[in-house]
Amino acid sequence: MTATADLRSGKSAGDENFPVASHLIAARHRPAILAFYEFARTADDIADHETLPAGEKLDRLEALRATLVGEADAEPVAVALRQVLAERGLPATHALDLLVAFRQDAETARYSTWNALMGYCRYSAAPVGRMVLEIHGEPAETWAASDALCAALQVINHLQDCGEDYRRLNRVYLPFAELKDAGAHVTALAAPRASPALRAAIVALAQRTAELLRRSRPLADQVRDHRLRLEIAVIQRLAEDLTQRLIVRDPLAERVHHHKLELIGLAGSALLRAAWPVSRATPRSGTNAESPA
Repeated sequence: MTATADLRSGKSAGDENFPVASHLIAARHRPAILAFYEFARTADDIADHETLPAGEKLDRLEALRATLVGEADAEPVAVALRQVLAERGLPATHALDLLVAFRQDAETARYSTWNALMGYCRYSAAPVGRMVLEIHGEPAETWAASDALCAALQVINHLQDCGEDYRRLNRVYLPFAELKDAGAHVTALAAPRASPALRAAIVALAQRTAELLRRSRPLADQVRDHRLRLEIAVIQRLAEDLTQRLIVRDPLAERVHHHKLELIGLAGSALLRAAWPVSRATPRSGTNAESPA
């Protein structure tokens, strides 16, 4: 059998749409986050492999689970994460939750409603934010806003890659209900340019994503770790910009991803906003207590 490492796509943390353990994060926390990322990236590459049969995908994902919980030592990335979690006294819950989503990817190619997609995001996206928060010792009270942000990031990725996912994997994350409401059919995803109906469905989903981002916006101010707060502020800003792009751009025919200079500019503006003292100053009596938009 081919080694799991040989199934990797070659994608690394630096290739992701959003920062993963950037240098904004304290150095003592980055190795743990990257160990979690490598585990997640390996599982994702298994689930998204174009030629592996579904049964073999499930077997390999089970090998990751068994290694993570100490029932085996077959998968090096799972051994590495298991050791990191043990050293830091952290649970394996979030990594195990991710495997629920990747098993679903191996078996499920369609989603009927927005709620069904959010159910998938509960396992494919929320565990990532929760793990990062746990690594930093942040309280579980931050999870609600984090879950909203992570779900938004997941849907943004789905919308950006909707044509590729359909053509390469015959996988459609755009819920059938939204497609039906717009009068679109999944086969429109194979076209080089989105039809007006498909564009309407994508715009509707991007608008729902914008609502998730409104719910996640308090997160940066909820966390106690200053450097994590800055990273979250950058991710929030990038996500907001990509969501607006998806409202006005066709992901089948136009670039939605940020160029490097765009990333730098957006990150810089987010850091300035996050560091601006007025945004978290204690309001004086009689003044508006809301932070600037």
